[in-house]
Amino acid sequence: MLGLLFNNPLVFIFWIVALAIAISVHEAAHAFAADRLGDPTPRLQGRLTLNPLAHLDPIGTVMLLFMRFGWGKPVVFDPFNLRHPKRDSAIISLAGPTANFIFAILCTLLLRILTNVHFTFLTNPVVGTAAYIVVGILQPIITLNIVLGVFNLVPVHPLDGFKIVEGILPGDYARQWHELEPYGMIFLLFLIFPVFGGISPISRIISPIIDAILFVLLPGVKVI
Repeated sequence: MLGLLFNNPLVFIFWIVALAIAISVHEAAHAFAADRLGDPTPRLQGRLTLNPLAHLDPIGTVMLLFMRFGWGKPVVFDPFNLRHPKRDSAIISLAGPTANFIFAILCTLLLRILTNVHFTFLTNPVVGTAAYIVVGILQPIITLNIVLGVFNLVPVHPLDGFKIVEGILPGDYARQWHELEPYGMIFLLFLIFPVFGGISPISRIISPIIDAILFVLLPGVKVI
């Protein structure tokens, strides 16, 4: 992504904005879900907002630009404030990826409409240019929301998929699964570290899923 800064600065700006939006949608969904399920912690920490400043982690954002792996500021919630801690924790975790997928679908619908507007109003430079800019930013928004949603469903702590699986598993199995949490970062680092061919194991797993979804949402569009 960083290479776009020199090759195409406008597209680079589009991707930066899209990244901020995708992370904000994801983290805000966690916060709203926790709040609705009875935990005031995200509200007290000012996380019930789509303002990117509340959700972007400076180091995580820089890592995304340079390493194509990063993170937002995690939404903290207190399980003791939840009526059904195991189930509700899973719901809160699922809210982030779900919001990303729903937002990507809504943006896809808007993209289809604006694409038609762009071609219809090519003779009107103002409307045509505005439509072109919005279309240009919608594509990376859709892409990054899908990438973020799929990536976070990987069942490894601290990703959302770990808590989701824990919430689904019955009692003893859930407790055994929870015991793997301290080792999550070790597993995750192993998964994201490039191996043979310079491709990480996690990319081999999730890239086909991401490509399949984007093929449906953005047919004929080359994702940068």
